[in-house]
Amino acid sequence: MKLFHLQQKLSKLKCFTPVDIRRYTGLSETAVQKIISRYIQKGIFVRLRNGLYMFKNTPFPPLWYIANKVYNPSYISFETALAYYGFIPESVYTIISATSKTTRNFEIIDREFSYRKIKKEAFTGYKPIKIEDEIILFAEPEKALADYLYFVYLKKIRINERLKKTGIKKNILLKYVKSFQNKTFTEWNKNVIGKYY
Repeated sequence: MKLFHLQQKLSKLKCFTPVDIRRYTGLSETAVQKIISRYIQKGIFVRLRNGLYMFKNTPFPPLWYIANKVYNPSYISFETALAYYGFIPESVYTIISATSKTTRNFEIIDREFSYRKIKKEAFTGYKPIKIEDEIILFAEPEKALADYLYFVYLKKIRINERLKKTGIKKNILLKYVKSFQNKTFTEWNKNVIGKYY
């Protein structure tokens, strides 16, 4: 299949998998693997990670969109979402997501993508939002904070003393805290919420 026709068929996809190529072209698995190998060597495809690719000559989608695609199920949360909502003042270089799968870290296109595992029962509180014409799964502000505080509670990260102290709805935050189904964490949070909110 010629490159022009392949680009036409995949034009609606910013990132794609071998399965997508097969679905849009009808080619066999072997033929698709040959195309991928050849186009990576020629610099036409960029490998985001094994099994996920994009065309090199197309504009890069938002990094948050790539984060959703690289490892799923996942949604943008923790410091990345808190910075987006303005609850922490610093820019966050690493794109941090919540996942119900194993904790993983990837370096893709010179950026760090971090996925922190949370309980399946707590894998909620996110919604699709439109950023730069792409739909991205993003934690709600209170859920991003609940995820963040859970890792502070576990002593995996330290609390940012410059965390914004206004704008969070306490009742919604407590609902998401309770989704972790950990009574000690819930009680710990009541003290933290009292201190910070």
